[in-house]
Amino acid sequence: MTTIVPLPINNDQPPVVCIVGFSNAGKTTVTNGLVAALTGRGLRVGTIKHDVHGFEMDRPGKDSWRHRQAGAATTIITSPDRIGLVMDSDHDHQPNELLSLFKRMDIVIAEGFKRSRLPKIEVFRPEISKPPACRNDPCLAAVVSGADLDWGVPRFPPGNSDALARFVIDRFIAHTHTDCSAWTAPAAG
Repeated sequence: MTTIVPLPINNDQPPVVCIVGFSNAGKTTVTNGLVAALTGRGLRVGTIKHDVHGFEMDRPGKDSWRHRQAGAATTIITSPDRIGLVMDSDHDHQPNELLSLFKRMDIVIAEGFKRSRLPKIEVFRPEISKPPACRNDPCLAAVVSGADLDWGVPRFPPGNSDALARFVIDRFIAHTHTDCSAWTAPAAG
């Protein structure tokens, strides 16, 4: 089992945990269950969804879409209960680059980012015939799978969002582990 070493707490930025895995593994289901379990405990949770294929949030004809068509690089739409932001980007942002948008959050759950140097929980379903995405990644903190696995990290069965939430709270909120480079204690000689 990997030894986790506490890191200094940065009160300005919430910890980030990535839910990773290949397509159709169940990442969104796990993310939604985890968010519900964490918010059910009174925590403020932010999420980031990584989409390598690109996306479009604005709808043609809407005022914010028309602003962007006119050349606005950033458009914000606001109402009494929501704020929406659409901004041009010059690169694929990593979660740490977006944390300034999450200052009032207790934790950020990022769906995707399997190549990041952030803590990861892999959702693994052997029946989809893909190898593990992050099994040997030093940032792998846990796995969600119905298969009997021994990857040297805690395993949670699918649908057990409460147990996964307790793990996330204990590991990442109570101790604020956000940088994988400090996780693993040096190997005994």
